Amino acid sequence: MPRIDIPSLPFRTGSGYPAAYDQGFEGRRQWALGDPSGLTQFGANLVELAPGAMSSQRHWHEEQDEFLVVIEGTPSLIDDDGETVLSPGDCCAFPKGEANGHHIVNRSGGPARFVVVGTRKLPEVAHYSDVDMRVVSDAGGHHFTRRDGSPFEGGA
Repeated sequence: MPRIDIPSLPFRTGSGYPAAYDQGFEGRRQWALGDPSGLTQFGANLVELAPGAMSSQRHWHEEQDEFLVVIEGTPSLIDDDGETVLSPGDCCAFPKGEANGHHIVNRSGGPARFVVVGTRKLPEVAHYSDVDMRVVSDAGGHHFTRRDGSPFEGGA
């Protein structure tokens, strides 16, 4: 059956970032919607942010498009142009190669939820606008380094 039973899916909390940049995600939960459904060409995730939580470090992708739609709450989009409060039904598009670092932060007093969809083109490099980090993704996984490609102290 194509219907996805979200409550039965496992979810992830926190982030996969190196320790130096993994704060601010304690109130983030993410459900992979596409993987258990057998989708392979793009990823689809439901993200829930508690008040004060953020979706990711501010970033942009060289090869992968991203699209999101807000389904609950009033989170804020923060990008190179500033801050925009979003409402249910609002959509955001982030084309590959556009060096506009972005993320979603929940500055409201209630939960916020959105669905984000992204292509899965590999290899991929994502750049982080506010911190000294980048990630290279390939068939072997995600490899975090500093912007210049050097490793993090103690590993990533």
